[in-house]
Amino acid sequence: MGRTKDPVHVHDLQATILHLLGLDHEKLTFHYAGRDFHLTDVHGQVVNRLLA
Repeated sequence: MGRTKDPVHVHDLQATILHLLGLDHEKLTFHYAGRDFHLTDVHGQVVNRLLA
């Protein structure tokens, strides 16, 4: 079985997809159970190497 080269965390992938859609993942929040949550939590970073 092959191995994955340069894996990307799901939060980073979501941040990158939102960036491509023109959305700022750090400002996108949703309200649940009385709290505001970020889709990418506090970990997501746009992965520029995927955009090349």
